[in-house]
Parts: sequence; C-alpha cells; structure tokens
Amino acid sequence: MSEMITADLVDLDLSADTKEAAARALAERMVAQGRVTDLEGFLADVAAREAQMPTGLDGGIGIPHCRSTHVTEPTLAFGRSAAGIDFGAADGPADLVFLIAAPAGADDAHLTILSSLARQLMNTEFTDALRSAREAATAAALIRGDEAPPQGGAPETASAGEGAAGPAQGTAGAPQDTAAAPVAASAGAAAGSTDPAPAAAVEDGAAPAPAPAAASGGTPFRIVAVTSCPTGIAHTYMAAESLENAGREAGVELVVETQGSAGFTRLDPAVVAAADAVILAHDVPVRDKDRFAGKPTVDVGVKAGINRPAELIAEVREKAARGEASAPAHGPATPVERAGDSTEGYGTKLRKWLMSGVSYMVPFVAAGGLLIALGFAIGGYKINKAPSVMDHFLWTQADSWGALLFQIGGVAFGFLVPVLAGYIAYGMADRPGLVPGFVGGAIALTINAGFLGGLAAGLIAGGVVMAIQRVNIPAALRGIMPVVVIPLISSAIVGFLMFVVIGKPIARAQKGLTDWLGGLTGTNAILLGALLGLMMCFDLGGPVNKVAYTFATAGIAVSNPSDSAMKIMAAVMAAGMVPPLAMALATTVRGKLFTPTERENGKAAWVLGASFISEGAIPFAAADPLRVIPSSMVGGALTGALSMGFGATLRAPHGGIFVVPLIGNPLLYLVAVAAGVCVTAALVVLLKGMRKPAPESTGADPSAPKAAAPKETKQPVAA
Repeated sequence: MSEMITADLVDLDLSADTKEAAARALAERMVAQGRVTDLEGFLADVAAREAQMPTGLDGGIGIPHCRSTHVTEPTLAFGRSAAGIDFGAADGPADLVFLIAAPAGADDAHLTILSSLARQLMNTEFTDALRSAREAATAAALIRGDEAPPQGGAPETASAGEGAAGPAQGTAGAPQDTAAAPVAASAGAAAGSTDPAPAAAVEDGAAPAPAPAAASGGTPFRIVAVTSCPTGIAHTYMAAESLENAGREAGVELVVETQGSAGFTRLDPAVVAAADAVILAHDVPVRDKDRFAGKPTVDVGVKAGINRPAELIAEVREKAARGEASAPAHGPATPVERAGDSTEGYGTKLRKWLMSGVSYMVPFVAAGGLLIALGFAIGGYKINKAPSVMDHFLWTQADSWGALLFQIGGVAFGFLVPVLAGYIAYGMADRPGLVPGFVGGAIALTINAGFLGGLAAGLIAGGVVMAIQRVNIPAALRGIMPVVVIPLISSAIVGFLMFVVIGKPIARAQKGLTDWLGGLTGTNAILLGALLGLMMCFDLGGPVNKVAYTFATAGIAVSNPSDSAMKIMAAVMAAGMVPPLAMALATTVRGKLFTPTERENGKAAWVLGASFISEGAIPFAAADPLRVIPSSMVGGALTGALSMGFGATLRAPHGGIFVVPLIGNPLLYLVAVAAGVCVTAALVVLLKGMRKPAPESTGADPSAPKAAAPKETKQPVAA
C-alpha cells in the first residue's frame, strides 16, 4: 500500500488566497495520485465539514479534513502559503495547510495515523521544521516521521508527552510529543499495529505518570477530560494533546479520553472516581457522560480545548475550590454508553441490550398511545373506523380532529417493533447493527411476529454483525465494510432467518400470547394484576420492575390493543404510583418517624408518584429496605388486583394522574390507587412505630444510603 503522503502531495508554494482554493489545489494533487476519484464530490464533502466548524487553529495552522466515499485510501496533502489563508482561526490566517482525506468507514489503524498528525501539530518543533523545509521530499518525510525535526528543548517534552508510555514508545532523541508511532511511514505499516498512539494514550492514560511539578505539597489536583469532534480525526486529538501539555505546565494530573473515529477506550472507573474535576471539550455528545456526574465540570467546544487549555484548567480548579458540581445523572444512558464492561456476565449484557431497545421504543409507545387515546376521547370509540384524513377532514368538526390524532398515533405505533429491534442490535454492535435490526423488525411486523419477533430480530441482527466484525477482512475492503458489506450481508442473513426459519414459530407464539391475554377474566386477571403489582414495587425501577413494565407496554404496542392488554397497562401504572405516594403520605401523617431529610424527600415524592415515577421511593427503601419494600409490595399487589378487578383500561404507557381522563373507569382506578397507597403507608407507619424513632440529630445518617442510591442506576419507569 502506498505512503499516506509523498513529495507529490506537498506544495511548498501554495498560491491560493482562499480556503476553498487551497483545498482544491491540494485535492487536485490527490486526484493526480489516484487517491481521490471525484474532485468535485470530495470538495463538497470538505466544504460540508468546514461548514460544521472552521478548521483553522491558533499558530497558523489550517486542517481541512473529511471522510468521503470519493477517497480510495487515507491521504495527507500539505501546502505552505507565504501570504496566509483564512481558515477561521482567532489569531489570523494559516500558513501551514493540511488536507486530510479519509475513506468513509476507514479502519481504525488508518484513522489513528491521521489523529497522530493532529497531535504532532501541537509540537512547536514539528511546525517550525515544516516552515523551514526547503524541499517537498523533506516536508513529506517530516510528516511521515521518517525525519526528525531539529531538536531544541524537545526531548524533555517528548518524554513527558505520553506519560509513562512516552519513553517506551518514542524513538531515541526524537522530539515527538504524542505521536509515539510517527505519522506512519505507510498505511500498511500502521495496519500491522492495532495499538496506535491515541488509543494507547487513552489506555495508558488510565494510569498516567505522576506530574513532577505537582508532586510537591501532597496529592496533585486530578482532572479527567473527554475530547471529541464531528469527524473524530483531527480536533479530537489536538485538543487532547493541548490539554495534556497545559496540565503538565500547571502541575496537575490530567488524563484524556479521546472519543474519535478510531473508537475509544473508557477511562478506568477508578481514575474517574478519584478525579477532582472534569473538562469536556466536544462538539458531539459525550458518550457515557453520566460517569462524571456530581463533579466540578467545564463543558466547552473542542476548539476551546485546543486554543485555551490553561484557561479551562484554571476555570475547573476554581469551580472545585467553590464546591460547584454538575447535576447528578438523570435517566438511562444511550445503548452504546451502556454496552457494559467486558467483565460483565452474559445475563447482565443481555438485559442491557434488551433495555437498550425498550428505552428507545417507549417514547414511540408514549406518543402513539397518548395520541390514540386522545383520538378516542375526542372522536368516540368508533374513531378507528374513520376514513383517512387525507380524504376527509373538516376543520370545524371534532370527529375530524379525533381521527387525525388517532391516525398519527397509529403511524407512530408502526415504528415500535422496528425501533425495538434496531436499537437492541445497536446496543450490541453500535451503528452497524441499525440496518439489519430495523430490517428484521420490519419483517417481524410483516409476518405478524409482533413484539416477540422484534426481540428476536434485534438479538439476531446484533449477533450477526458482531460475528462479521470479527472476520479478518482484506485491507482493500475495509473502507466499504460499514457502508456496504456489513449492511448487505447482515440484512440478508437476518431476513432469511426471519422469513424462512424462525418467523413462523415466533408469530405463533405471539398469537398464543395475545389469545391468552384476551382470555383473561375473573380470578386469573386479578391474580395477574397482583403479580404485576408485586413486580412493579419489588425494586422500584430495577430489572424486575422493568420486566413488568415491558410486558405491559408490549401488549399495547399495536394499533388496536385488546381490552385485556389495556387492563394490564392500567394495573402496572397504578401499582408503580403506589410506593412514592405512600411514602409521601406516611411522612405527612407521622413525620416524627422519619428524619428531616426523609420528610423533605416526602414532599417531592407527591409529585414523583403522581407522575408514575417509582424512583421517588428509592431514598426511603435504601434507608429502611426491610420495612419499606415489603410494605410497598403489599400495596402494589392490592392496587394491581383492584385495577384488574375494576376493569380499568389504559392506552397510554405513562402519565400518572395526568392521563386519568383517558383511562377507562377512572374513578374506580383512582380508588385502586388510593387503596394501595393507604395500605402501604399504614404498614410503613406501623413497622416504623415498632422501633425507636430516629433522633432529629441523626438526620444525616440515613441520607448516606440515599447518596449511594444512584449507584444502583435505577431507570425511570418511563424509560
């Protein structure tokens, strides 16, 4: 494979006066070398990336870059301008211009080579050498790492550049800062190593060498940082390098996680836990951001991490001195963020994968269910027979508006199974799993395999993609793997399995479940309601609670759910409201049995319980689980049984008391909720009254379990 940059890709007398002209001049060299197949198409991709954020950097550097389907192999082109070209940097025009071209879906080794260049650009000796180079071949050799720049004070910088890893990875005497693997003599050489510098920086960064300047006077101030940019090639790693350099100068211990195109390795949880502050320099969402909740945080764009790292460090230290912390984490992370530790058991991973799909499906269920319920409320129970609003809609007629809401809700419901399957696969295999997951989910709808079919399709799609990703692929095909090969092969395999092999058995199982739910009457229905109530109140948003909630939402996740399915949904929501409302009532009627902290939590529990957020009872359960949890389960079981017995129905999967007008038999439904709340509150008061009341002075003690509660990562019932 040819070198990423050669003398033919260097222009030491770049005469362009605009960034567009500069990109064109350098891109024409790539075209001449067969690195780019379509000049205009490639330049359009460069312009689109430039429109997201200017690529000029302080210090006279411009780094236009993009990933493009018109690039045949990772390529660098370098131009040096005497007059300077405006790339949007704050300090003026750029005289050093690097055009970075990566194929769409480029493999990790190649992307890491490009990111190594990004880190090298923060090395003053490197840029000075490029400014003084007289021959194109010399400049190309400098960029490839074949020739070291003149040494000044650089060796000391180089040895500290990667912490403990610096001396081991750098070449003797070379003033390379973080590109311990130079900017690749060739792409082929890099492909032979899957532990390139930036990845190693993250990996080794979990245990960085202590900063000598910070060692005096005790433990150094510790900062963890995350950098990311839309393309994940240049700014991500330049910001990391800039922050690391500024951290050494400030005498702080700073570790950076680069979330770039080459993937990322999460910081060691122990390092995150020990950190005194956090810097987030990003232009795309930070993955697994909830790890840093509760710590002093500076959240800025990625260019701020490049241009003013010392200010960011000073700012976050000031926040830490003031005790200013970010808000605690709320809600579940995204599927990729919750992919799980490699040490987790298969059962834990399976649960996270399934919850990934459910968490993305629930908003569709909520929106579609509420719209359908509103349609029935406005247009009556025959609204499902109304003609399409495309053909018949009267602005002044209530039935037309009811039909409109009903039909919009029906369309939203059409996405439920594909979204479920797609994001289960996403949770397993990241973005490559989306296409086969959605295809499998759509097939599940086609063959009437329903919710169970979606579960199976998502797991199969994720497994197929993970298997394909483990195959050793020729380098020539790596660029098209995520765009063409993986979607094509995985969709074909999933489609074959769903249509021909497992689709019919799953469809029969789905029909059997539907028929069973439709046949539930009398005692059987009441017992099921009690069981679901017990499950909803057992762990207050944990796995058992989620099983019951998912079972209920699966029943109504169709355009025309059965009466039994809507009864189950009503029972589940009613039972989930009981624990927080009961704790709120208990703290109101017998406040002396609770600490001051618990009484304050009781006030919030009124709102949380009324909104069907079971987590409002977690602080009470954490402080006194042997009294609170059994009491909640008794009240939840009673409410679930009464709701089923009263025949209350609900089309919406969430909303609490705010969707009572949409509930069938709403008054009896509220009676069921009130009965469970009263029973639970009475039991808690009785059991707590049998022990000595907590003294007022020890009010802080029971809050310790409450502080620990977020570690359980309970997810809201809505999620």
